[in-house]
Amino acid sequence: RAAIKTAKTSVDAWATIVRAQEAMLATIRPGVRAADVFAAGNRVLAGMGFGRPSQYCGHGIGVDVVEPPYLAAAGDHLLEPGMVLALEPWVMTDTDELAMDPDGWTLRSATGCLTAHSEHTIAITDDGAEILTLRRPL
Repeated sequence: RAAIKTAKTSVDAWATIVRAQEAMLATIRPGVRAADVFAAGNRVLAGMGFGRPSQYCGHGIGVDVVEPPYLAAAGDHLLEPGMVLALEPWVMTDTDELAMDPDGWTLRSATGCLTAHSEHTIAITDDGAEILTLRRPL
């Protein structure tokens, strides 16, 4: 039974991540604040009962792999055409906190619980966003 419950939780978590990314994508257009994109994803995540990181759910990609604008609650940066972003919502089964591993790169849940995470790279266009990574159906 524990394996069945874990499998169902995994499927529910993945479906929630996909819905959060869709909500984030629907919000993106020039002039929108990064915080508004964060809020759109977090509304979906909160409604499903999973823990979700409060730090951020995406970031800019450019000269560095991770750079501003950060899609975070305090993200006042306005989106502009030509920006490239990583949309990466997370859900976790028993915490809202992420932890950085000693390698300085790997993120995980602070408790080691089951998580779901997906990342799409998108480009801001004149009227919205274009997904640059492959989109696979559930």
